[in-house]
Amino acid sequence: MERRTLLAAGGGALVALGAGWTLTRPDAQTGLLPGAAFAQSTDGASAEVIEMVQGDPDAAVEVIEYASYTCPHCASFHANQYPLLKANYIETGRIRFVYREVYFDRPGLWASMIARTNNNPEFFFNFSSLLYEQQRNWLASGDPVTIVQDLRTLAKTAGLTDADLDATLTNAAKAEALFTWYQENAERDSITGTPSFMIDGTKYSNMAYDEFAGILDGKLG
Repeated sequence: MERRTLLAAGGGALVALGAGWTLTRPDAQTGLLPGAAFAQSTDGASAEVIEMVQGDPDAAVEVIEYASYTCPHCASFHANQYPLLKANYIETGRIRFVYREVYFDRPGLWASMIARTNNNPEFFFNFSSLLYEQQRNWLASGDPVTIVQDLRTLAKTAGLTDADLDATLTNAAKAEALFTWYQENAERDSITGTPSFMIDGTKYSNMAYDEFAGILDGKLG
């Protein structure tokens, strides 16, 4: 499990300004959210944040994953345990699987905003898989400008356009809503590291597939 300082105000992504949070305006060419020139969201502005759910919405058991797109342990989980959970429990309708983002850093927030461009769960989960598969590549430079360029390139291979990405990365209200949503979730469920899981309201740390399956089978009877 990865434990890092959860994303706080400052650092050029979300900045406390007045009573709310604002997103810095991305550069028109790079899409980067720089540390200068802030675009303040309108007072009371909001953006819809929906739960990203797979499986049977009425399943007897609910699994909530808290994860960060920049967490290597989350990438490992999605390469190994998750495909088995998906095949054996999600696609068979045995569990309701919910994915919730944790924001350790700006790249994780940018990736989340792009994944949620159209609030389409199918695109979200497909693009999330791509983000984890390519995690080392799009994070490799360590340079914010290059990271955003690489995220944009990856998103376009998944079908988004420059216009889609420009609209997403300049949406201060959406960034504010996502950040507030994440804070409320993390505080309520005492999330301090990733990946973490809430299985029918009980928190678990990262675990091997066999242990995960044992817990689920016990609840499913």
